[in-house]
Amino acid sequence: MEQTTLKVGGMTCASCVRTVEDALKQVPGVTEARVNLATEEARVAFDPARAPPEALAAAVRGAGYDVIDDATREATAAYRETEARRRARQFHVAGFLAVPILVLSMGLELAGVHTFPGKEPLLWALATPVQFWAGRDFYANAWKALLNRSATMDTLIALGTTAAYAVSVLAILAPAWTPGGGHVYFEVSATVIALVLLGKMLEARAKSRSSAAIERLLALKPRTAMRLVDGREEEVPVEVLAVGDRYVVRPGEKLAADGVVVEGRAVVDESMITGEPIPVEKNPGAAVVGGTIDANGRLVVEVTRSERESLLAQIVRLVEDAQMRKAPIERLADRVSGVFVPVVLVVATVAAALWMTVGADLVVSTGHDPARFALFSFVGVLVIACPCALGLATPTAIMVGTGKGAERGVLLKGGEALEVAHTVDVVVFDKTGTLTEGRPRVTDVVAYGENDVLALAAAVERGSEHPLGEAIVREAEARGIAVPAAAEFEAIPGHGVGAIVSGRAVALGNRRLAAGMGVAVPAPAEADLARLESDGKTAVLVIVDERVVGLVAVADAIKPTAEAAVRRLEARGVEVALLTGDNRRAAEAVAARLGIRRVHAEVLPADKAEVVRALQNEGRIVAFVGDGINDAPALAQADLGIAVGSGTDVAVETGDVVLVRDDLTAVAGALELSARTFSKIRQNLFWAFAYNTAGIPVAAGLLFAFPILGERLLLHPSLAAAAMALSSVSVVLNATLLRRVEV
Repeated sequence: MEQTTLKVGGMTCASCVRTVEDALKQVPGVTEARVNLATEEARVAFDPARAPPEALAAAVRGAGYDVIDDATREATAAYRETEARRRARQFHVAGFLAVPILVLSMGLELAGVHTFPGKEPLLWALATPVQFWAGRDFYANAWKALLNRSATMDTLIALGTTAAYAVSVLAILAPAWTPGGGHVYFEVSATVIALVLLGKMLEARAKSRSSAAIERLLALKPRTAMRLVDGREEEVPVEVLAVGDRYVVRPGEKLAADGVVVEGRAVVDESMITGEPIPVEKNPGAAVVGGTIDANGRLVVEVTRSERESLLAQIVRLVEDAQMRKAPIERLADRVSGVFVPVVLVVATVAAALWMTVGADLVVSTGHDPARFALFSFVGVLVIACPCALGLATPTAIMVGTGKGAERGVLLKGGEALEVAHTVDVVVFDKTGTLTEGRPRVTDVVAYGENDVLALAAAVERGSEHPLGEAIVREAEARGIAVPAAAEFEAIPGHGVGAIVSGRAVALGNRRLAAGMGVAVPAPAEADLARLESDGKTAVLVIVDERVVGLVAVADAIKPTAEAAVRRLEARGVEVALLTGDNRRAAEAVAARLGIRRVHAEVLPADKAEVVRALQNEGRIVAFVGDGINDAPALAQADLGIAVGSGTDVAVETGDVVLVRDDLTAVAGALELSARTFSKIRQNLFWAFAYNTAGIPVAAGLLFAFPILGERLLLHPSLAAAAMALSSVSVVLNATLLRRVEV
């Protein structure tokens, strides 16, 4: 199974989204199709043996929409720019002609001049280019929708404006056949088209601002690099850099690719990737990220990742994928859009018929013409009901929210994560490498009749990749201790390690390891264990030939942001818990320093997910924060998995949220961003539904039949068009306010 993304042009509303999705799902071999109106993209999962890419494009085109064959960003941007200019021309023509039409019709009538020779033919001449040139897209798209047995926003606009235009033409050519004495309504058709086009133009501009996050990320990448070849520098496109190549970067330049410094020293500004404002010193051996800025020194960097696998590329792909994923709440809009337009057509027709029949006497009694009244209600209902705002309500908010998070080093994997995160009421932190630095150091070595305790411990731990083992080996090397060779290394998860050293059986581990071996821990060792663990240190027993001969204590510094992260979460009303395989005394000492009251200690790696599940069984919504590797089961089990990245190696496949920057306060930031984004989604959906719920009855004439304060009101179709255009723009602008959220 493969995935591809199609750039789709010509979509205007939620009904278009549904039409394209249905067309793609009907292609044999397609298992999933997600279409996003805000990004104008379709993400398709398909079997290439049954559904070749050209079949997918053909399905979209067959549904009446464009597919951009050259899907590069440059080609997509060029297409959108061309479309924006075309729409602007259409609006300018429509607006230029609609103004004199309004003046000659409604304006002169208000001034008491009801007609003059040649007025109606002049209005016809002015309105025709608006109807069939500026408004030609509405006809083309409505026809395509009809061929697909569906109806969209364009269907409503085309029907409504055509009705007003056709009645007006009939009034000129055959006034005797026209109800209402030959009155023309060209101002209705022209102003509706002009205002809808204005709304589309403003909406496109607002959408371009809301999607700017990815463009800013892509702008970080330099176009060229100075590659080193046989000691010479040559300028090459960044795309040709391969793993193993070396390139030079000078002060003020952007690093071209992810890699390792092999020569030079400099301070690098990584804020554009990680959100960290403080520059980081880079020396030989330090990892660097493409797109960051060399502030003050010359560096030679060896490429360790291709452009496609770089951190920046991973972030962009993750943000793009997040923007394509639908939030569960969006399914409501999808279901509504499937029946919305047909229902509106029925409502508009019934309203017009009622005013021509049952309500005709009421209309006449107030001095109005029933035919004019019926036409206004028919056109008004069709225009005001266009489901543009409904289709933009959720994807635009998700686009801005995920983009804002990416700018601050918080990557949210789409609508599902956003919808869950704001409901989290308990956050469980892994300890080692998450709340602590993950770079422990040896603080104490205690011997009980054995002089080479540290040497024996280091000999065993040389075969281990555990951070505690690495700390012991580093300490032995720092002290210049000769470390003997070890054989038959064995790791016992959650207990310890063992090996044969110089013919002796040596084991390092916790009390569980000693108990499993049947080794008694002597009283002095128990006292030392209690003392060291009370200080927040992790102490391991050194057992030689089934006898405890010493202790090695290791401490891991707490991250500077850990305490602030706990306070910020508790200020949101979220409970914080600590989960670790470490001994209870050490775990509780760390928890006490951070103000964490709930501690789950001495938990085996395989059982971490069970702790999360137990909290869920209590009815809690659980977020688990871990390093994204050893904690994968717990991250998967949690309602929200938050993987802490290192800034150079993001575990994008693990968890629902990835923190690129190593700042734990971003956990609370992610929950805050989720809450604000979901709030915008709910606001947008509420106003989109409320707008249509209130607007359709008003346009149909409800306030005329049932007056308020004695005033009978009927919404003019031009005002309905303005309201519809304003609703779409307001939904997008409301979403862009998320850019002000602090993460």
